[in-house]
Amino acid sequence: MSGSQPSGFASISLDGRDITRSAINGVRVALGISGAVALIIGVIMVFWPKSAAAGLVILLAITLLVSGISYLGIGIFARGLSGGTRALDIIVGLLLVIASILAFANLGGTTVFLAAFLGVLVGIAWIIEGIVTLVQLGDAPSRGWALFYGILGIIAGIVLLFSPVWGIAVLFLIAGISLIVLGVIQIVRAFTFGRGIETV
Repeated sequence: MSGSQPSGFASISLDGRDITRSAINGVRVALGISGAVALIIGVIMVFWPKSAAAGLVILLAITLLVSGISYLGIGIFARGLSGGTRALDIIVGLLLVIASILAFANLGGTTVFLAAFLGVLVGIAWIIEGIVTLVQLGDAPSRGWALFYGILGIIAGIVLLFSPVWGIAVLFLIAGISLIVLGVIQIVRAFTFGRGIETV
């Protein structure tokens, strides 16, 4: 066994010379599965973005439903809570259940609404980040890059504010492409990890 400890992400820093054959096989399986999942999700996001977005909305609606039922259960059955707390739990639970039902009833509209909402949030965040970068320009080690980054952040944020759905669609596409690349790299690593190494 080598005395050096792996640093960073384990799947990147693992060295096949430091582990046993069964451990190498385990790492290969883990890399292969994670790579295949990333690749499949990336392909769906790139080639069927509407289906992928609808799938995310369905997951969100299920989460809202489960949370709503949990709050309702706490509000109705929990003993030892004040009447006000139980009433608040019931109200929150009802609101979450209603939001879940509305999301299920109109997946397309909910998807567009969430895309617009996320686009506006990201746009505001980019504008704020750009302004902060420009304000701290004097402390930056490279003023040219900081100036470029700050102006770019403000412009990108403004563009996203005026077309949030389009902006989120582009970010969604970039995320899908990134997952495809990551998936392919992980699958290649699954086949090559530990090859030609005499294990301990």
